[in-house]
Amino acid sequence: MSDAGDLWLRRYHPAPDARVRLVCFPHAGGSASGYYTMSARLAPDVEVLAVQYPGRQDRRREPPVTDIADLAGRVFEALAQEPPDRPLALFGHSMGATVAYEVARLLAHRSGVRPHTLFVSGRRAPSRVRPENVHAGDDDGVLAELERLSGTDARLLRDPELRELILPVVRADYTAIERYRRRPGPEPGCPIVVLVGDADPLTTIDEARAWAGHSEAPVHVRVFAGGHFYIEDHLDAVVEVLAERLTGSPVPRDV
Repeated sequence: MSDAGDLWLRRYHPAPDARVRLVCFPHAGGSASGYYTMSARLAPDVEVLAVQYPGRQDRRREPPVTDIADLAGRVFEALAQEPPDRPLALFGHSMGATVAYEVARLLAHRSGVRPHTLFVSGRRAPSRVRPENVHAGDDDGVLAELERLSGTDARLLRDPELRELILPVVRADYTAIERYRRRPGPEPGCPIVVLVGDADPLTTIDEARAWAGHSEAPVHVRVFAGGHFYIEDHLDAVVEVLAERLTGSPVPRDV
């Protein structure tokens, strides 16, 4: 793999005989390691590549990206270094869903690689825009939003050193997603599977169903009990959805 691939993509469980490759995109403030467990559960039938955005973990010394189109373009360039030896699917949660969508558009219309499936989780359709301005608030406001969504342990946010590490990345990610507006151009053309929590304050069921306007291929919506980070309580069920769609076979649950 090229330097670009090594920089952007983490392959925690290599699976050279996998039927399909799944690229996973983190939420705002998230990192590639958040997909370690999903990767382990899906291997060896599905090889997971987890995207590592700049500004976190082993890339913490790099400035974070504050533009979704720029971020998607860089991931697209890294994926171009992957061998086209199997179908490619994309999964993203929250901000990651929007990045995955934009990468899917680039794959389909710049390189002619139509993704097997685009999985979008916890994010309303690009055609549904809400006025949001968390990124422009003070630190306490950003932290309050994180606590509201329950995506970051409140105890971590009270640690001054961790706050200093977390806040710049989160603010940059919020800047990217809150300023995002879909640019004109063709849709990815692939099937879309939408996953959403029934009590998600950032995505209503109606906003999730609006993804149907972004593909001529089938769009399916799966609703789970829970809020924005429903996935933390329903990882087994989410993995089953992915496995059945990508391989036709369910993944055994842990016992």
